Amino acid sequence: MPTPGELLKTYWNYPEFRGSQEAIINAVLSGHDVLALLPTGGGKSVCYQVPALASEGICIVVSPLVALIHDQVDSLKRKGIKALSLTGGLPFEEVINRLDNCLYGNYKFLYLSPERLQQDLVMERITQMNVSLVAIDEAHCISQWGNDFRPAYLGCSVIRELKPGVPLMALTATATPRVAQDIITNLQLSDHRVFKDSFYRENIIYRVLWEEDKHYRLKQLCQDTGGSVIVYVRSRRQSEELSAFLNANGQSSGFFHGGLPTKEKTAKLNAWLHGRTRIMVATNAFGMGIDKPDVSLVVHYQLPDSIENYFQEAGRAGRDGNIAHAVLLTNKTDEKQLKRQFLETLPGIDFLKHLYQKLNNYFQIPYGDGSNTTHNFQFNSFCETYKLNPGLTYNGLQILDQQSVISLSQHFNRQTEVQFISSKGQIMAYMEQHRGQAAVIQVILRTYGGITDYNTRINEVLIGRKAGVPEGIVTKILKQLYTDGLIEYKSIVGDLQLTFLVPREDDRTIHTFAKEVKEHQQQKTLNVEAMLRYVNDDRHCRSRQLLHYFGEKTKTNCGQCDVCLSRSPRKQWTDREKIADQIKLQLQQSNLTSRSLLHRLSFEEQEVIDTLREMLEDGLIGINNKNQYYLH
Repeated sequence: MPTPGELLKTYWNYPEFRGSQEAIINAVLSGHDVLALLPTGGGKSVCYQVPALASEGICIVVSPLVALIHDQVDSLKRKGIKALSLTGGLPFEEVINRLDNCLYGNYKFLYLSPERLQQDLVMERITQMNVSLVAIDEAHCISQWGNDFRPAYLGCSVIRELKPGVPLMALTATATPRVAQDIITNLQLSDHRVFKDSFYRENIIYRVLWEEDKHYRLKQLCQDTGGSVIVYVRSRRQSEELSAFLNANGQSSGFFHGGLPTKEKTAKLNAWLHGRTRIMVATNAFGMGIDKPDVSLVVHYQLPDSIENYFQEAGRAGRDGNIAHAVLLTNKTDEKQLKRQFLETLPGIDFLKHLYQKLNNYFQIPYGDGSNTTHNFQFNSFCETYKLNPGLTYNGLQILDQQSVISLSQHFNRQTEVQFISSKGQIMAYMEQHRGQAAVIQVILRTYGGITDYNTRINEVLIGRKAGVPEGIVTKILKQLYTDGLIEYKSIVGDLQLTFLVPREDDRTIHTFAKEVKEHQQQKTLNVEAMLRYVNDDRHCRSRQLLHYFGEKTKTNCGQCDVCLSRSPRKQWTDREKIADQIKLQLQQSNLTSRSLLHRLSFEEQEVIDTLREMLEDGLIGINNKNQYYLH
């Protein structure tokens, strides 16, 4: 077998390991269990992929995200390494085939979800496999005190019974000391080693900017940044609107969210990865498993719901080691919005019972039935049918997903049914008059023989490929044919796919995890409070605050965050007095926005912003509904 160093050079083209990678690999190769706590971008996958390649047999990797599994498998395949996955939606025969490949096909990696690991067939085949290593990725999901708690992860310890003696590695980038201990206990790590690289990223400059006009500040930040940019928002609509705003202001921007068709997601991602689009405005559906080294700016346009999420997303900046900025834009209204979105929409047990019952009714699932059935799910239609609050409903679905009652996957599909209701002569005459549409109409008639007799489901992508036109053109032509009375046309779009994982038992289903839900809601509240403390703490270094949250003690300030740069008390006091006097002079003439004040004053921008905040707090000035400051 090649040495770990030789494998690193051959497959990754890296001259040497980083941080604790080599020590982690040697510990596993020596037969020890390992808990690896590495920062975002710290190269966690190398820690289990290298020892797996250096050993006989197959490595089993448990991961919570389908997208992340696919990214990892595709990456290994591009390196010429045999890897496969077991994700949802596979036909039973395909599951059998893939498990057979693990036994007889000389594969090195099997990626699967924690739910798959619980299936009898999968467990039975694992006992027959020559397993060299088990890796539990995103291991913080096993702790109810961790971010993204996923109860199915608690079942990962079954691997101990299936493969006693096989080394087990747990990896995460967002574990507090309490979560780390939970991981060790729940996975039954024995004779284990814990490796923790500092979460400190010296090349990332953290800043919290208080800004009433976020659009203006975002445009300014993007203009001042030369490299790639990620802007995180909390809604699909906002990702599209901000992207349009940036493009209108000369900034090359795209948007990304879970509701996009797979093809469009891939196109947008590739455009950004290859530099054709510089800025990606995205929901948190974007980023996991995506390794783009030259991101020089990550902007959070709104407050995240936890330090864990913020730290992981901000950590996607500066992976090439160059100076990068992680900027959080906020203002006084954000705190209320954060609490409203994440605390006021926490579903109680009664609501979960109601939601689960309506879900079963919506899909007409009989009592005691429905297990392992998959359905296309129109979220907005569902909420409208039962007059449900969308935010509360979505969070309720997430809890049902976490508790393995259902499985939700972002999935875009269009189901289109068409029937020609006009005669052959009318169709021919129409094509003669509309020659630009004739090719598409001919393809439809040739491809679907009975389409003149009954409603027929068609595939717009296939039609477009045969006719040599984009899918969007096909859809446009179909709508025109419907308007002109040639066809009956029905098109249903779904953006979620929902699988029921257990038989319907109504309230009994919810009672089994009621206690866990209450504890999880308590943790959600603590997460939000920690996020707000971070934003409002302008006395302690940003990096030290973040490291302290994850249990890492340091007495050294970063020297470059917004807090550190404003920590010269005497200078600050003198300058603030001068700045305040100048602000008063300007406001005596007229009410002004912060942007107008910045144009008129010669002081540093952050000093002006901080002075305005102090003057607001002291009641010296006020702000009106036009975001203009005025003298009291």
